[in-house]
Amino acid sequence: MLSFKLLRSVILFLFLSASLSSCFSRYIISAKEVRRHYAEKKVKPKEIFIRNDTLSLSLASMGADTLPMLLLIHGAPGSLWGYMNLMDDEDLQKHFHIVSVDRVGYGKSRLKKRRYVTSIETQANALLPVFSLNKSDQKVIVLGRSYGAPIAAKLASMAPEQVKELIMVSPVIDPETERFFWFSKWGRMSFVQLFLPRAFNAATAEKYSHADELRKLLPVWEKIHVPTTVIQGGNDWIADPSNIDFAKKHIKSKRAQYIFLYNAGHMITFSHAAMIKEMLLKSRLFQDKITAIGVDLKGGEIGN
Repeated sequence: MLSFKLLRSVILFLFLSASLSSCFSRYIISAKEVRRHYAEKKVKPKEIFIRNDTLSLSLASMGADTLPMLLLIHGAPGSLWGYMNLMDDEDLQKHFHIVSVDRVGYGKSRLKKRRYVTSIETQANALLPVFSLNKSDQKVIVLGRSYGAPIAAKLASMAPEQVKELIMVSPVIDPETERFFWFSKWGRMSFVQLFLPRAFNAATAEKYSHADELRKLLPVWEKIHVPTTVIQGGNDWIADPSNIDFAKKHIKSKRAQYIFLYNAGHMITFSHAAMIKEMLLKSRLFQDKITAIGVDLKGGEIGN
């Protein structure tokens, strides 16, 4: 009987480890996959490190550093390579210095003596040195996806004089709609974590502190006055679609717009990459008379 219970436990553990790894494998890109991806490409990203006594920040950039900077912030789990489709776009390369960054706790980015960093403020503060790479005479466009969205917002509030525009895609910003999944509790087990990717463990640590961190962020929303866009999918299984309603209620910027894509899922930067590209290139999102608009999947306005 003991051996049967042991065997059952081992099988259950292996199943859980495999399930947890596969659930978010699409969000984690290995170094081998990156090398294979760029092996035959003429234009390759430049890898950069920003280091000081406490911080080591890993970045990849495309385009001349004298062009306006487009800063990309990933979610959880994730990495800077999660934006390869935007980084590889030839038109964006011609118009932007595209900088994608590993948040601290992910990839090669570290804070001294910190395994994981669950604080939104600390995450944003670690990204401030990235602005020093902006060699253009224009402010930075900051785009954050999923868990990267509130970090992007905090960053914009910390350095409004350096931010031209804030774009939040599939944002997880409402502390009352934080979603937990069947595998969430298993991912907290130390023994299970030994067999999971580091990025997944970092994401789990963030998951269980995220609601509290978002509550700390509540006073920040009304301080954001840079042009802001929120893009949300109606079929998003990670970020509750009602996050866009939270944004409408709390963001006080008079230059804000809200785009709701009824049939879109969580990975809008892939499924609607052409739309995001057009938004970036045309730079026509904000007009003095616009306060807030909603756009459906076909691009029609549906009211405030």
